Amino acid sequence: MKMLNPQKPRLERRIVGSTNRWRFPRQPFSGDLLGLSQMCKAASIDFDEVLKNPDRLCISQIQKIFPENLKNKTIQSREADVILECLGFKWELHQPQLFQSETLAKLYLMGLARGNTNPEKESVKILQAQRPGRSREQRPINDPLVTKEAFATALKNLYMREVKIGLDDVLGVLAAAHILQFGSLFQRCVTVMMSGLTPSTIKNFYLAGCKYNEEPLTTACEKWMEMNLVPLVGTQIHLRKIPKELLHKVLKSPRLFTFSEFHLLKTLLLWVYLQLNNKTQTFPMYETVLMFFSSFPKNCSFLDRDVGQNLISLFLCLRLHSITKGKDLEELRHINFFPESWLVRVTANHYHALENGGDMAHVKDLSTQAVRFGLLFNQEYTTHSKVITLYGFFFEIKGIKHDATSYSFHMQRIRHTDLEGASAVYENTPISLRAERLVTYEIRAQTLVDGKWQEFRTNHITQKFGLVKPSCKSHALKIQTVGIPIYASFSFVFSLS
Repeated sequence: MKMLNPQKPRLERRIVGSTNRWRFPRQPFSGDLLGLSQMCKAASIDFDEVLKNPDRLCISQIQKIFPENLKNKTIQSREADVILECLGFKWELHQPQLFQSETLAKLYLMGLARGNTNPEKESVKILQAQRPGRSREQRPINDPLVTKEAFATALKNLYMREVKIGLDDVLGVLAAAHILQFGSLFQRCVTVMMSGLTPSTIKNFYLAGCKYNEEPLTTACEKWMEMNLVPLVGTQIHLRKIPKELLHKVLKSPRLFTFSEFHLLKTLLLWVYLQLNNKTQTFPMYETVLMFFSSFPKNCSFLDRDVGQNLISLFLCLRLHSITKGKDLEELRHINFFPESWLVRVTANHYHALENGGDMAHVKDLSTQAVRFGLLFNQEYTTHSKVITLYGFFFEIKGIKHDATSYSFHMQRIRHTDLEGASAVYENTPISLRAERLVTYEIRAQTLVDGKWQEFRTNHITQKFGLVKPSCKSHALKIQTVGIPIYASFSFVFSLS
């Protein structure tokens, strides 16, 4: 930015009593340097340091001196104090309003401190890039997100409190607010972004949070992805845009929601496919993805290839031992995606568990290794349930809506003979005849209410599940919430008997 002063008119002082103490006048600040010095003194700011190093000027302290009624004073009949040239446009600004922006306020006061002042008119230039020979008051705009429209909206917010900011414009306005150091507008943009997370916006909003070190925004993006990676993002072409860094954080989170481990694996395979086939414009069928990976030479697995090496950290986050269906395991062998040693280890764990009545000796930690399943409880449901089978034991996970805001979630052991069509569906599934099964489990429910995630959970509970009531039923997680949908997760381990 640059202050221009074609002429230097005589400045007048307003005397107050015998002390000659400067007082803030009814009219806009006159540019009186002695007055500025006294104002800095009142704000506990070293005026000499301001002259040596204007960047040390604390605008937030000076802003407090400006009465609110002056900041919000009507300016329709007043001539502009400053002309702002930026991005090929000129805007007329007024001193009380520009002090909401730390960038504009600093440059304005820097010009006054150097005596480079015309109280009738100031000219401030914001340049797109630094050039040799320019004055030190110049400031570049190097952010490509700052468009003319976004910058105009940011300046409009200097004069109006509640200018509507749409999702299509919020990134540019956020960038402009950052350039202007317009804190209240920046936070408004963050709020708009946090409440507007969708599969199409999640990437850019997350990257903006990282770029501007706005931790609440990046955290909101991560939590939203933990819930929606599998049921929502994983079903749309926008999955391609998810940054690897964000994906890795989400996969490591114990709060991650998924219908099953195989659903999570399919989502991750789809993401890899979309990275390697960036010209694909439609969301691929899962069969297409399987054919793609099967087309690679069989001499080594996909993850052992150069293209797969940097993806190993993502797939190490999966709990492959939770995939137990023979059909699913055979599918994984056929596409030759995982190293053979990984699949051998999974098969060996299944064999030992079956040999020992379901005991999962290979699982040590419930939070990071448990088998996990999920229910997405939507508004239209009064009950919602799913049957799962593991090492010959059958369980039903279930959610119940009791009234408008009351819900409960539990799991229950059931007999295979109680299932409709069980002979066809579970024809090749082992069946355990053990009367009891020791299980350590946790039930968790999460939902979004007014932009904040509510989380409910049981403790880690160890219980013997029988085949008759009451031992067949787990503790129920009872919750009160107005949030919908509810993401209910069931994590459990067959403990050593």
